[in-house]
Amino acid sequence: MNINRLLTIIGLLLFAAITRLLPHPPNFAPITAIALFGGVYLSNKKLAFLLPIGVLFITDLILGFHQTMLFVYAGFAIIVGIGFLLKTKKNSLTIILASFAGSTIFFVITNFAVWALGTYYPKSIDGLMASYVAAIPFFQNAIIGDLVFSGLFFGGFALLEKYVPAIREEFVK
Repeated sequence: MNINRLLTIIGLLLFAAITRLLPHPPNFAPITAIALFGGVYLSNKKLAFLLPIGVLFITDLILGFHQTMLFVYAGFAIIVGIGFLLKTKKNSLTIILASFAGSTIFFVITNFAVWALGTYYPKSIDGLMASYVAAIPFFQNAIIGDLVFSGLFFGGFALLEKYVPAIREEFVK
């Protein structure tokens, strides 16, 4: 195991996680990209799941808990799983598609939870559709943010691998 690589990956992800606490447009956050990137690059599957869920939990301690948390966490766990599928097929197109899929999964799961657990919408198909329609602006922000952060993580890490031999997978001291 290349400890330099592991520490670089974890450091990038933890740095990005801090940005969840900074002011940002709704749903324009790095958590989907963290989950996707961790799923691709962390060989320890437990750590790949623990990192985004841990980041969410720790930042939720500061930001506040809510009734849809389990749905949010489940959505990000699924996104880590998508990252596992990319391990051997990562390229610009698959990363873009996976990022979009992550945004969509998060949108579908969390807005279903808002409808199912909340009191904002009637418990009917019309109410469910209304919850999805009302969330479209958040979905747009999520797609843009997920694509931006995924591009920064994957592109930035590819550049690091190219120019910093100590973090390459095959590097051995």
